[in-house]
Order: sequence, then C-alpha cells, then structure tokens
Amino acid sequence: EVQLVESGGGLVQAGGSLRLSCAASGFTFDDYAIGWFRQAPGKEREGVLCITDNDGKTYYADSVKGRFTISSDNAKNTVYLKMNGLKPEDTAVYYCAAVPRAAVLPEVPYEYDYWGQGTQVAVSS
Repeated sequence: EVQLVESGGGLVQAGGSLRLSCAASGFTFDDYAIGWFRQAPGKEREGVLCITDNDGKTYYADSVKGRFTISSDNAKNTVYLKMNGLKPEDTAVYYCAAVPRAAVLPEVPYEYDYWGQGTQVAVSS
C-alpha cells in the first residue's frame, strides 16, 4: 500500500521556523520525485512549492525561494521541508506528493500520483 505521511506542522510566530517531514512507503522511493504543496483556507491548492527528484535535483517556486529548503534522506525514504522566516501568509495545510522521476519535474498538482493527508501550519503575526 502506497503511503505518504506528513508530520511536523504546528503553530509558530512570524519569523519562526518549522521542519516538515514526508515519510514514504509502498513504492520505490528512488524512482520518484517528491513535491510539497499547500492549500490555504478557502483557497485552491497552489502549484508546487518545491520538488526534489531524490537524486540531487531540486526546484523552488519564487514564493519560497531563499526561505524554504527541501532535502531527502533516501535511506529513510523521507523528504524534509525546512521553512524559515515564516509569514502569516504561509498559513496552510501542507501536502507532499509523489510523481515518477522525469527530466522535467511537474509543477501542477494533477500530475502527481500519490498524496499525503496533509499537516497544518499556522503562522501568527
């Protein structure tokens, strides 16, 4: 059974940091790229925030570049999202998702095959 399980969300003050984890199982981790997405209350799910192909290649959306860092631990089948300098507008449910690794890493949610249940991040001003 394919599973992606996010953890690490919580409430933090503006300017603070959080590290989210995405633990994967049920598929060959090294053959997949993992992306992080978010959905704010009352809004649609955004395009991808960042992606790792689990082989050294990463991508960051402009909205998080310089503040968020994605990394992976292939031995643990886990991807991390370190978020620094959090802002109230970062408040959302954060999801990780998996897609077969390809030369071009997809940025839109519908291209991803597997999704986690999400973890809530709330940033107070």
